[in-house]
Amino acid sequence: MKKTYYLFNPGRMSRKDNTLKFIPVDENGSEGQPKYIPVEGVSDLFCFGALDANSALYNFLGKAGIAVHFFDYYEHYTGSFQPKEYLLAGKMQIEQTKRYIDKKKRMELARKFVSGAAFNMGKNLRYYINRDKDLSPILEVMENYAGLIEGANAIDELMGIEGNIRQTYYSAFDGIVSADFQMENRSKRPPQNEINALISFGNMLCYTLCLSQIYHTQLNPTISFLHEPGYRRYSLALDIAEIFKPLLVDRIIFRVLNKKEIQSKDFDHQLNSCLLKESGRKAFVRIWEERINETFKHPVLKRNVSYKHLIKLECYKLTKHILGMEEYKPFKARW
Repeated sequence: MKKTYYLFNPGRMSRKDNTLKFIPVDENGSEGQPKYIPVEGVSDLFCFGALDANSALYNFLGKAGIAVHFFDYYEHYTGSFQPKEYLLAGKMQIEQTKRYIDKKKRMELARKFVSGAAFNMGKNLRYYINRDKDLSPILEVMENYAGLIEGANAIDELMGIEGNIRQTYYSAFDGIVSADFQMENRSKRPPQNEINALISFGNMLCYTLCLSQIYHTQLNPTISFLHEPGYRRYSLALDIAEIFKPLLVDRIIFRVLNKKEIQSKDFDHQLNSCLLKESGRKAFVRIWEERINETFKHPVLKRNVSYKHLIKLECYKLTKHILGMEEYKPFKARW
């Protein structure tokens, strides 16, 4: 099975036959131990440091179907090298565009993304309520906001409802995670504390995973329904990520902090920001990979699928909806 490889250090990459050679380089220009990666085992490369590579390497990666995703110092996603979009289809692009232009049809899909996200956030809170966490008042407020989704008639109004649901949901984090950490308010660009740093890092991984799965379908990642399509932004990945962030990102955050798999020493505290150190990123990524490759019995397909494949299935459901074959229903966790 192909794997995602994470490169946390700046370095140089070259190709020799069917092997990628990565040489990490420190801030003084000194080279570290080379890492050899067999091409046939790679699906994506995540680069958290500067990557020095020539066009011949990218030509090779493109032919091998390997995407490369880049992130800046603050771990913000900055862009991707994607192989040629060999699955894009004219009919799908036309229908997807028509769904976006038609206000009623766009709102229909946008509501489904928000309702799926709200349900999965609520599912997380119910799990901890059943374990004697006093989160019922927060869940009640969320459900009141969720009751407004179907009545929303404009994207701005719907985004406001989604923002209120998520803000209320985040207020439960301090009651879920270890007392060693406090979230207070959501902050980003840059995050102000440890929980916010984990949310930003995890959300970025989820967004990029959704983008990778969209790439393997006929969907155009730049034409979205909840989020506004923007210049140089794969906004459809933002739409789909809303559904899966509670199941993938937030559950990992609760685990790593409560089980002390990531601790205060794994964060870099600066004057106005808090970022994960390399040790923290590696720990999170290790558990992230375990999570997205974990399998469960799909309630409809009646066979085991991974969470990673589940996102691709979500894209297929969206494809069928856009083509008028089947109504789209967002994935809602039952456990």
